[in-house]
Amino acid sequence: MLEKGHNQRDSIEIINIEERIPKDHLLRKIDSSIDFTYIYDLVGNLYSAEKGRPSIDPVVLFKIVLLQHLYGIPSLRQTIREIDMNMAYRWFLGYNLSEPIPHFATVSYAFTQRYDSEIVKKVFQWILYEAEQAGYLSPEVVFIDATHIKASANLKKHCKKAIPQAARTYDKQLRDEINADREAHGKKPFRDDDDDIDGDTISGKIITTSTTDPDAGLFHKGEHQKCFAYGAHTVCDKNNFILGVEVRAGNVHDSTVFDTLYERVAARFPEIEVITMDAAYKTPWIAKRIFDDGRLPSLPYKRPMTANYGHKWYEYVYDEYYDCIICPEYQVLNYSTTNRNGYREFKSKPYICQTCPTREKCTHSHNAQKLVTRHIWHDYIERAEDVRHSPKGKLTYGLRSQTIERVFADAKEKHAMRYTHHRSLARVTNWVRLKFAAMNLKKLATWRWRKLCFNSLFSIFIGFYTKRELSVI
Repeated sequence: MLEKGHNQRDSIEIINIEERIPKDHLLRKIDSSIDFTYIYDLVGNLYSAEKGRPSIDPVVLFKIVLLQHLYGIPSLRQTIREIDMNMAYRWFLGYNLSEPIPHFATVSYAFTQRYDSEIVKKVFQWILYEAEQAGYLSPEVVFIDATHIKASANLKKHCKKAIPQAARTYDKQLRDEINADREAHGKKPFRDDDDDIDGDTISGKIITTSTTDPDAGLFHKGEHQKCFAYGAHTVCDKNNFILGVEVRAGNVHDSTVFDTLYERVAARFPEIEVITMDAAYKTPWIAKRIFDDGRLPSLPYKRPMTANYGHKWYEYVYDEYYDCIICPEYQVLNYSTTNRNGYREFKSKPYICQTCPTREKCTHSHNAQKLVTRHIWHDYIERAEDVRHSPKGKLTYGLRSQTIERVFADAKEKHAMRYTHHRSLARVTNWVRLKFAAMNLKKLATWRWRKLCFNSLFSIFIGFYTKRELSVI
């Protein structure tokens, strides 16, 4: 008989959360694979044992943020709601069903005002170090690429801004080699204070800046779509562990960020042998730097940016002995000068080109003169082409779809990295690092769990086999 008006709160049932969480749950794997007490060493100097009110456990704060990134929850507010209702999340934080979960504003304040970029960076490095100690990293071949994250900025709220031309890390080295090349050809070297030589002017540029988030950059997706975005320039190994990340505005070219990212990762993992990149990194400087460090760049074919109507670029042959260019009509283009951008200029004789039968396919200049340029570091590009055709080059570049591209796909599909609610470069950088730290932690925990299960099964099999042998004896 159903008793009307029965209040279910009158029947108290004690629930043991520990028994409710499956043994193979992801959070169990994570909790058993890493010691979170290390966080106390990182943030201990930010707390006082004598002053102030009792604080929320910093391990709980970091675990809340890791839960957000592990399960791709868009915001902290929603993360707290999910934790309040999810028994597994409560178990992971050490909270029972009756304890109140910390307010989302408390977590947000801690990561915006208290835990700076250096602490977040150390958390990322700590998890990566745990993966290295477990023997799961394979940094002999690394993969570098960038993906764009849509910024929290309205495209209609923008303004024009003039910025100075960014200095390149190799400007001094390039200028010295340019001057040496000019002197070898009887030309005057460039002066350091010479800003306008041979028509090449170093100046600033006008960019479109968001008034909502000035650190974001205008990124063009295809021909018609554009948005304000950030670029996450990332390095991973063959096992898809993220080794490093550098966040920049969305309008910064991939090759510009290469030096900063490469120096940090190469210093951390000197055993790197091959660096695999896409065509955006195929520049003379990048190829030169990798070769000079005793490593190999694995780069793809890059379509030359030449006119479609004329002769093919490979029909203009460089003669190294005579230092000249031979055109498709077997005429000589002699050396003219080396410009400040590092390109040797080879020019034809106008009186010969005026009567050339294929002049329309070669040049449309008013004085009938053909100009061909060749970078002083072009030999490194040719060496990179040899690597591209080698078995090692083909094998490593073919792994991009399974490594760095898979990392970006998982980050966007499973961990909500298509867009960010954070603003400013510093906050987005911390957000990306925590997300990649969570991805590394997930992979580390999964691999350790599999190894543990395999060892258990192997021990059972060995014990059974030994018992059987003894019974036979």
